[in-house]
Amino acid sequence: MLCSFIGVHLIISGHYLRSFRAVYTDAVKGPLTIQCTSGIDENQIRYGWNYALLLAKGPSREALVATPLMRAMQSGTIVRFEELTRMGSDIQDALITVLSEKVLPIPELNDAVHATQGFNLIATANDRDKGVNELSAALKRRFNVVVLPLPESPEQEVAIVKQRVADIGVGLRLPEIAPADKEIARLVTMFRELRNGETEDGRHKVKSPSSTLSAADAISVTVGAWSEAAYFGDGNIDVEKLANNIIGAVVKDPVQDRIALEEYLENVVKPRKDWRDLYSAVRESL
Repeated sequence: MLCSFIGVHLIISGHYLRSFRAVYTDAVKGPLTIQCTSGIDENQIRYGWNYALLLAKGPSREALVATPLMRAMQSGTIVRFEELTRMGSDIQDALITVLSEKVLPIPELNDAVHATQGFNLIATANDRDKGVNELSAALKRRFNVVVLPLPESPEQEVAIVKQRVADIGVGLRLPEIAPADKEIARLVTMFRELRNGETEDGRHKVKSPSSTLSAADAISVTVGAWSEAAYFGDGNIDVEKLANNIIGAVVKDPVQDRIALEEYLENVVKPRKDWRDLYSAVRESL
């Protein structure tokens, strides 16, 4: 990774992260990962203590419990922070000294851990999901921010979904089934229109649900339908297999999202003659 050699910390932002995660996870090998949550505290970021040793011998290096961040600094490797914005703002700011000075202070020991050459930090941040915390300006200045765009064209997004579905199917050792190019194309079109708030031809405005409906969601829906078709169906991904998975991806808010989906079905899907089967399947599952 270029950033590890030039000393620039990287934050990858956007709501297309799930599809990209497989790429950068392969590039950044190793177990040094911190999964950020709203309940995480500074001890899980900086360092902790073995309280048995702490009580027996007092503060010492031996009683110190190193976090992935500290181990990465000591070994000169890369540490990944997944979903950085899930952490509270006050916990995020604990990283400022590490990013600026490449130093992790340990005031209890009047000591510090200095980063070995090669240390770097890569973080992801979802900018659309609810329940995220804004990064402070001070922290943003210490990152090189890369915002991942969504695919520009339906054809590009369909190609991404097909490729990732095939890769995941091989990884999960799913039984081979008939190609589902038509269903994937309709699914991607549906998600793009709901996501963008208008139909592909721009003639109709539609309500957007609260869910992201990125290519990653289309991949998840298709893999779910593949599993159902392979193990509980006739080996074909059809609208019946997709319907429940589509509803699960779209309807996160049981009131507002359901209304958005129902209006889209009635105003956009139903008038399309070649989409009548999809309309009937999703409508029946609702």
